[in-house]
Amino acid sequence: ESATAFGCLLSDMWLGEFDHVSPEAFHSVFGKRYPTFSKRTQHDAQEFLICMLDDLHQAFKEEVRAQLCQERQSPGAGASTRSSSGTSIITELFEGELSHGIRCLTCKAHCERPESFTVLSLPIPPTRVCSLQDCLECFFQPDTLTQNNQIHCYWCGGNQDATVKASITKAPQIIIFHLKRFAWQDKSKRKLSTTVCYPFSDLDLSPYISTSCRNTTEYSLCAVVNHAGDLDYGHYTAFCKHSVTKHWYSFDDAQVTKIPDSEVQADTAYLLFY
Repeated sequence: ESATAFGCLLSDMWLGEFDHVSPEAFHSVFGKRYPTFSKRTQHDAQEFLICMLDDLHQAFKEEVRAQLCQERQSPGAGASTRSSSGTSIITELFEGELSHGIRCLTCKAHCERPESFTVLSLPIPPTRVCSLQDCLECFFQPDTLTQNNQIHCYWCGGNQDATVKASITKAPQIIIFHLKRFAWQDKSKRKLSTTVCYPFSDLDLSPYISTSCRNTTEYSLCAVVNHAGDLDYGHYTAFCKHSVTKHWYSFDDAQVTKIPDSEVQADTAYLLFY
C-alpha cells in the first residue's frame, strides 16, 4: 500500500500538472505502518528516510517473491528459477557495504566484519567551518578499542585491546550522507551550526574504498535536505537537481522555485545525496 502511494506521489510530481504536490496520501498510509510519524510533531528526517527506504524495500521484495511464486506454478516453469535473495530496487540504488577491519593488539590477528548501509552518519569536527572530506576523515579514521570496548579475540582466548578501521567494500549508486548536527555536549544535546562545505561534483571516495571494490568512486551532488531551527523547533526544506535540465530547485512546503547553483551551498545542510 505504501509503495503504491509513493508511486502515485512520484507520478503527480513528474506529470507537472500542479505548481506543487502535497504528500498527504503517502504520509497517511506510511503513518499506519509507523505510528510515530503519523503525529503532527517534530521528527528527524534521517530516521524517516531510513524507515521509508526499508518500507519500500520490503514492499518491492515481497512483490518479487510473489512473482517468482507465480512463475514456479505456471506450466513449463524451469527448475532454474532463482529464489528471492532479499534484493530490491532500493538495495540496488542505495545499499552499500562497509567492512570493519579489526586487529588484536596482542597477537596481531586480523578479521573483517561486513556491515550493509543505506545512510552514512558522519561526525562533524569541532570547528566553525569544515569540509565534507573532513567529516569523511573523522568517520574512517582508525579507532582503538580498550576497556569496556575490548574485543574477545578468538586466537588469544580472552578480551583484548584492538584497533578497528572501516572501509567501503561496495559503493552504492546513490550514497546518502547524514551530517550529525545533533550532538551531546556536557550531558546536554545541542545542534551544531558548523558550516560544512560540500562539492557539487567530483566527490572522490577512493581514499576510503577497499581494494576489493570495483565500483565507481566519484559522485556528483543531486539533492540536499536542510534543517533550520533547533532541537525543539525546526523546518525542513530541500534542494533538488533536475535530472534532465540540470537546474536546481528549492522545495519549501508549497513554494517550489528555481535557484542558482550558488544557493545550494547552505549552512543548514543535514542530508546530502550523491
